[in-house]
Amino acid sequence: MKYYLAPMEGITEYIYRNSYEKFFGNVDKYFTPFIVPNESRSLKTKELVDVLPENNKGMNIVPQILTNDAEGFSNTSRKLQQLGYNEVNLNLGCPAKTVVSKNRGSGFLAKREELDSFLDEIFKMDNMKISIKTRIGKDNPEEFYELIKIYNKYPLEELIIHPRTQKDFYGNKPNLNIFREALSLSNSPICYNGDIFTINDYNKLVADFPEVNTVMLGRGILANPGLINIIKNDINTSKNILKDFHDEILNRYIEVFPEDIYAINRMKELFGYMIYIFSDNKEYAKKIRSAQKLSDYTEAVQSLFTEQEIIKEAGLFYNKQ
Repeated sequence: MKYYLAPMEGITEYIYRNSYEKFFGNVDKYFTPFIVPNESRSLKTKELVDVLPENNKGMNIVPQILTNDAEGFSNTSRKLQQLGYNEVNLNLGCPAKTVVSKNRGSGFLAKREELDSFLDEIFKMDNMKISIKTRIGKDNPEEFYELIKIYNKYPLEELIIHPRTQKDFYGNKPNLNIFREALSLSNSPICYNGDIFTINDYNKLVADFPEVNTVMLGRGILANPGLINIIKNDINTSKNILKDFHDEILNRYIEVFPEDIYAINRMKELFGYMIYIFSDNKEYAKKIRSAQKLSDYTEAVQSLFTEQEIIKEAGLFYNKQ
């Protein structure tokens, strides 16, 4: 089995990726948060910093691009090519309203003629592998049957499927019936993505779909960074390693941000996922969320790690208060 880390805007940037690789590893491909093409000759500073080779040593990085403009996609791909990348990923999965309203991400799925023309253009590029991360439709799962006809016309490196519609957002359950159909209908290698939060979730997926050999994990890894190690090696997440991992990310954020509050807010976003694997977490979560000073934040986190335990086999939403 191959394991991919899903792109999560504002979280899985190079500082998180480097820290994760240092303490956990086990990821075969890291997908970057999406890059939105611009008309400049270079990438925006934030996007460039995130994909610079020197900030991603020893990792297999795939930059993700969010656009419905073929020229913008091609130009951005060439900029990435100049940095040494030979694979990019097209985001057809983002369900955010601000993205969908511009017919980007999963919003592009409703414009099938335009999508087909877009893909026809971008696959004219030389020396660049293109994968797609997609939902199964915008409003209705049955849209996938038309989408797969389009995808099958092009030499995709792989098709990463999150079997929800845009309308589902992150509600409902992944539509495994449609995913099963996708496995038989697709001409491209398939990667599964969606709701793998615990080893039990993973084991059920593998039992139901033994032919799947690639999975992408996102929120499950954010909640329990040791999840892949649990799956592969039956080794539970160590509280000491998790604390060191947390401290590494925090210290790197403090180095790069001009004020501590920016680092604190980034860590709060991460703890919005990670808090669920701790026992009796409610009061600690409140203290972490309310912290405005670095000393208050670190005190709340230290108390959590000292006084509570990581629940064995816990995952996202496991210990919701």
